[in-house]
Amino acid sequence: MNWLPGDALLNTRVTAGALWPASPAESGRFASDPARPSVRMSPGQIIRRHTAEWSGTSAEVVHVTQRDKLTVQFKGSVHLLIAYMHGVRRDGETVIDGVHRSTLKDLGRKFTFVPADHEYRESYHAHVLPEIAFFYIDPASMAVEQQSGRAAAPLLPKLHFTDPILWETVSKLSAVIERSHSEERPYLAAIGAVLHHELRRVSTGVPAIDAPARGGLAPWQRRVALDYIEANVDQNIPMSKLSALARLSPHHFCRAFRQSVGMPPGRYHGHRRIERAKTLLGSSTLSVTEIGLSLGYSETSSFTAAFHRTTGVTPTVYRRRLS
Repeated sequence: MNWLPGDALLNTRVTAGALWPASPAESGRFASDPARPSVRMSPGQIIRRHTAEWSGTSAEVVHVTQRDKLTVQFKGSVHLLIAYMHGVRRDGETVIDGVHRSTLKDLGRKFTFVPADHEYRESYHAHVLPEIAFFYIDPASMAVEQQSGRAAAPLLPKLHFTDPILWETVSKLSAVIERSHSEERPYLAAIGAVLHHELRRVSTGVPAIDAPARGGLAPWQRRVALDYIEANVDQNIPMSKLSALARLSPHHFCRAFRQSVGMPPGRYHGHRRIERAKTLLGSSTLSVTEIGLSLGYSETSSFTAAFHRTTGVTPTVYRRRLS
């Protein structure tokens, strides 16, 4: 596979359904490599992708915009790391080579690793719309210098595992990819190099250093809290309501929620509002003002400020990129 040398490349266009940009004028050197790896997702019209590339790796952050049943497939000569940023499925399964199988429903903050030349299939009937980051990694970039001439142990599939240090790295990469700022290319390449290091560590079974202590929400508590936020994303949600649903004190709930989700409840609620706004900007004819009001913002200026703070662009610019 041909990987482009030099600086990391960011695709500043968000594509709906398409695997990669088709126009060289729009995507620069992206169009020079027709053999770019990408998962096959169906139906494609409910998918929006942000893409980027750096030495040895290409990546895409995928947002699913509707609760239709979704299927995902991939098999290629590159390693595939899947990071489930958000997502709860009513039903579905994840399968690697027909042997490794999982029907886990709450996929948030989980990883799946698919070694090169392994077949991966996944199905979702979404309850909470998924946001997934896919990283396609050239096996040569994962090579470790061998001591004593011994061959490296083969990389094995891993389904729905957690690793807090790897999660921090992937979260940073996903945020940069979605912002799509060309001035962040050096930062993207630097964090991308860290990703290779962390993935080598995970693949060899070395535990994370300074991993956070346990003590998050139980699965049922996490599910009921996320479900309530998703169903009331346009409302102000008191901490007392969420903590009561989880049967915890507000202080204990806030600490446990942050441990489980990676951010406080208020910030997560705001993040889901912006994700809902992205969906409406791409799939409705509502004005920016109408979308802001429908999501509980009292003024267009407060909606615009919150959207810009999260994405790096205004709602108007984001919608223009979609078109």
